Amino acid sequence: MVEIRYFAAIADAVGKDKETLDFPADATIADLRTALAESYGPNLDKMLAVCAYLIGDELTRDPSTPLTPRVDVLPPFAGG
Repeated sequence: MVEIRYFAAIADAVGKDKETLDFPADATIADLRTALAESYGPNLDKMLAVCAYLIGDELTRDPSTPLTPRVDVLPPFAGG
């Protein structure tokens, strides 16, 4: 089980702040993106492609990064 937490525009797109999904032990960010696109539509995958993913204490965009029990999905933030 992986707890997925969504922030900002991604939370708006999926209509929730978090959910828990089942993935095999060797699942990666690419697997997460595929599952979310299948659930929420291909337009979400375009958004996910520009997101960063907080895996443990590391922020990454590498689709081959293995999932951990909690993953934060962070869209690009504007600011200054």
